[in-house]
Amino acid sequence: MPRAGLSPEVVTRTATEIVNREGRQALTLARVAAELGVRSPSLYNHVDGLDALERSVALAGIDQFAEICRSVVMGRSGLDALRELASAYRSFAHDQPGAYALTQIARPDDVEFGERTQRALEPIIAVMSGFGLEGDELIHATRTLRAALHGFVSLENGRGFGLDVDVDVSFERMVEAMGLGLSR
Repeated sequence: MPRAGLSPEVVTRTATEIVNREGRQALTLARVAAELGVRSPSLYNHVDGLDALERSVALAGIDQFAEICRSVVMGRSGLDALRELASAYRSFAHDQPGAYALTQIARPDDVEFGERTQRALEPIIAVMSGFGLEGDELIHATRTLRAALHGFVSLENGRGFGLDVDVDVSFERMVEAMGLGLSR
């Protein structure tokens, strides 16, 4: 019988807290169980193993990211929308580093994951479309933006910027350069 108060959502939320605090390598069923004050076998009433738990954290992260992106680009266009989107992307990666990392793992055979990822890409594609892009050019620009943002936040989260120069200024300049390139 499942423990009162324990649910898939509670297990996912606890797992998310662990990966955000300590990284993906810290996520184990035993660790989640200990955090919840239960034994590991109790979790199997709510999740089908570690892979399923990582997937749940990733799905929750994608949903949260999609909502954040939608809200910041609503009513904006052009460079203003790009700045807000980039800032939201960066903030999400900083605030939820473990969940962010799990959202970046491709799951090509997972239909639900693909659908939710597509929903998260919609505001990004909308921003790119606002620069007059369509078809293959829209896809190329979206991939370029995602790669630039992901590369920057990955370096930043991994403490890859060691020089004593303001990283915020570097980020702003990268986004401005992207905007100038898209505006041409």
